[in-house]
Amino acid sequence: MLIINLTQHPTTAEQQEAGVHDLPQELRKQLTALLTFEEIPTPADLQNRAKGIVDLLEQLDQMPTRALIGGAPFFMGHLEEELRNAFVIPTYAFSKRVATEVTQPDGSVVKTAIFHHIGFVDV
Repeated sequence: MLIINLTQHPTTAEQQEAGVHDLPQELRKQLTALLTFEEIPTPADLQNRAKGIVDLLEQLDQMPTRALIGGAPFFMGHLEEELRNAFVIPTYAFSKRVATEVTQPDGSVVKTAIFHHIGFVDV
């Protein structure tokens, strides 16, 4: 089962082990442009961008069965719909945050969170 990463972030080693693959570099550049919003989008903009992302998938040697998505909440519903129309299951990463707090010599505290991939939530 092929899972393609359609987020702005490269896959982690844990996600790769779970079967997630990044798009080829040129398609990733196009994906990032489609996922980046500099102005408030219209409903037509959202639909066109979602269709544009599905068009990227059609350039692959094999159509994925699932797509890892995430990003602007106002866009995810449109992307989910277009993926389903292309018979691709939209899925979100489920991660656990492991936070550590370290007190610095000056008394300030630095908090670091590491996200560990646990699985997927299909929608």
